[in-house]
Amino acid sequence: MTGRRGGRPLVPAYLSTGGVARPSRPHLERLSVLTAGGEPVPAGLPAAQLALLDLLDGGSLTVMEAAALLELPVSAVRVLAAELLDRNLVLARAPIPPAERFDPDLLKRVADGLRALKHQ
Repeated sequence: MTGRRGGRPLVPAYLSTGGVARPSRPHLERLSVLTAGGEPVPAGLPAAQLALLDLLDGGSLTVMEAAALLELPVSAVRVLAAELLDRNLVLARAPIPPAERFDPDLLKRVADGLRALKHQ
């Protein structure tokens, strides 16, 4: 959207956010999951916000994935997403927490059981 292969961006990132430097919702993280809110899109949205809504149409993306697809810095996408959240056009949820640590004894027993089945 704003990038050009092998050169400077066509549009600086601060212009895609309307000059806003910080998101209105500081809890948005790089791995926060964004989903379209299902509300009708109002007329007059900036192009960068429309592009983000188009990406989210029919699916979910993390802030980082959206930034990569839009070729914008993560900080700019956080601002765009926060503005869309304020208008209820996007839903966001916290990143999925890492799985709890596995039990090494359980893994050993499973491996032993698989070896026993293999030798039968």
